[in-house]
Amino acid sequence: MNKIKITFYIKLILLAYALVGSVLFILQDHLLFHPKAFDQDSSYQFNQPYQESVIPLDAVTKFHVVHFTVPDSIRKGVVLYFHGNRKNIGHYAEFAKNFTLNNYEVWMIDYPKFGKSIGELTEANLYEGALQLYMLAKLRYNPSQIIIYGKSIGTGIATQLASVRDCKHLILETPYYSMETLLGQYLFMYPLKKLLHFKFPSNEYIQKVTAPVTIFHGTEDGVISYSNAQRFTAHLKKSDEFITIKDGTHLNLNSFKLMQDKLDEILR
Repeated sequence: MNKIKITFYIKLILLAYALVGSVLFILQDHLLFHPKAFDQDSSYQFNQPYQESVIPLDAVTKFHVVHFTVPDSIRKGVVLYFHGNRKNIGHYAEFAKNFTLNNYEVWMIDYPKFGKSIGELTEANLYEGALQLYMLAKLRYNPSQIIIYGKSIGTGIATQLASVRDCKHLILETPYYSMETLLGQYLFMYPLKKLLHFKFPSNEYIQKVTAPVTIFHGTEDGVISYSNAQRFTAHLKKSDEFITIKDGTHLNLNSFKLMQDKLDEILR
């Protein structure tokens, strides 16, 4: 191969590298989040008791919250639920029964652009919205009655909140060690620390969590690899658990008895 051809191929590789990097930088938010808006004047039709509220963050950003309720006489506490990256609360409402059947209220929050929530979708806004949800919960509950729950992309938000506020328990379903390590498995050739808009460094936050932590992850997770989540074990306290669900995928952990039994135990 002569020198001209070698130079041509090098330029071609560099061009492809630059193009892919540009696409990653420009479109990363659309690749990471898949929201579905819900008409502001509409009401969800859930088959369990619920109320709706709004948390105004600023003049532009407002978080919509659905409160799945239980009778006052049997209520033990509240679960602050941070869902995954798809659609809106309506997509995750079925999981509220894991907690309401154990006499815990569930407060599910939609991120900006999801459901009835509006405004700017940024990592800082997600953390602040989570904090405001916690502060509202603290008006009614002691920290010993507040459980913080994160699912998939919501685990980064949940872990950050638990690192700065006390709670009864932090529960993470299919978490990622950090967004950089997750994407670095495929895009290791890029300076992701500089490129990523959303970093979610859960690996750093979890080391500041004083509450017990329980992590659920499936061995066949094709979205967030088991090996990525397993890296958390280096930071877990004696009171923490990393629960491996054999043959579990990213979407079906709730169908496993192991997970249901453990949730019942935590919520007892």
